[in-house]
Amino acid sequence: MTPSSPSASASTSLPKALGHIRVLDLSRVLAGPWCAQNLADLGADVIKIERPGSGDDTRAWGPPYAKDADGRDTQEAAYYLTANRGKRSMTVDIASSEGQALLRELVLSCDVVLENFKVGHLARYGLDYASLKALKPDLVYCSITGFGQDGPYAHRAGYDFLIQGMGGLMSVTGERDDVPGGGPQKAGVALTDLMTGMYATVAVLAALTHRDRTGEGQQIDMALLDTQVAMLANVGSNYLNSGKAPKRWGNAHANIVPYQTFACLDGHIIVAAGNDGQYQKFVEAGGRPELAFDARFATNPLRVQHRDVLVPLLAEMVGEKTRAAWIALLEEHGVPCGPINDVGEVFANEQVQARAMAIALPHPSAGEVTLVRNPIRMSATPATSSVAPPTLGQHTLDVLRDVLGKSDAEIAALQNRGVV
Repeated sequence: MTPSSPSASASTSLPKALGHIRVLDLSRVLAGPWCAQNLADLGADVIKIERPGSGDDTRAWGPPYAKDADGRDTQEAAYYLTANRGKRSMTVDIASSEGQALLRELVLSCDVVLENFKVGHLARYGLDYASLKALKPDLVYCSITGFGQDGPYAHRAGYDFLIQGMGGLMSVTGERDDVPGGGPQKAGVALTDLMTGMYATVAVLAALTHRDRTGEGQQIDMALLDTQVAMLANVGSNYLNSGKAPKRWGNAHANIVPYQTFACLDGHIIVAAGNDGQYQKFVEAGGRPELAFDARFATNPLRVQHRDVLVPLLAEMVGEKTRAAWIALLEEHGVPCGPINDVGEVFANEQVQARAMAIALPHPSAGEVTLVRNPIRMSATPATSSVAPPTLGQHTLDVLRDVLGKSDAEIAALQNRGVV
């Protein structure tokens, strides 16, 4: 596909929704950086604090890496690029007393602190919420952990895969136990990390609104497990109101038939026949109108009851045509359907291209890199995009000079002592 240019994402001359906000990002890997990236896309000045010499772990999480003009790998892992757009990188030795003092000084110029250290870890550095609140009472301080700031698991390490299992998602994801290949399955992306980052973004914006009204800051306690439990949504509500734990249905639906995937001659499609009329049109389009009038399949409750008889008949019918033929046929008959695209097909899709979801951004070593744009679209203050800082600590001097007002001599002294 041909990615759009940065100007297609948003004009840099337009106002930024969060252009008045500065964020100190002490987080790493995914959930915290995802929140910080959302804020950066919306215009906040995000200063990403990284370890001297190594930086965020994801800088080394490759291959794949961004390619230079000659097709050679750069040092920029694609994983790192996806979660750190639009930030400034500053290296600080957080374990040193001078580094801790520098960050406390920097907090005075910030509105938000994001961190995902273990519970209690930052207190030893004087960078916990209580310590920083004493310096800046209106600070919004967002802590992201696996299990939260309290409770019997508070001091455990929590990772997305683990939380998907503990939080119930994997119990309802995957094929049924009674069919070949059945069993629990994790989501193909780090869904719990990403949704925790999204919930954290909402919480930060709400806390900033409260601060602007009252002058009061606060701590936000975001936990991956809490997020995953909340994300059970209707599945969790169904259990709480019935006492019956739901089971896995794979690519089928517990209450609607046919509402699932089917194999065509050359791939798979999804058929989502949500009512009796759509089901009738589906089988008529497939040349099996008798299935519409079979007493066993006349209504959805009957189709659910007899799914083990009906679904193999439908699978045989769908397997006689190609994916493209079925999609054209079902769209013509008004039956909801769609392909199961691989990621290459996603970015080649005409609707995805029309919405300019892939953007090419200039990059100092790769020439340009192609990234997925922020999907938020606002007419007056659109989201903007720029690449993640390619060089570890490349904005350290800018922050020391422009934000903290350090002199060249002071900066040189900090560098000589290995603080930055």
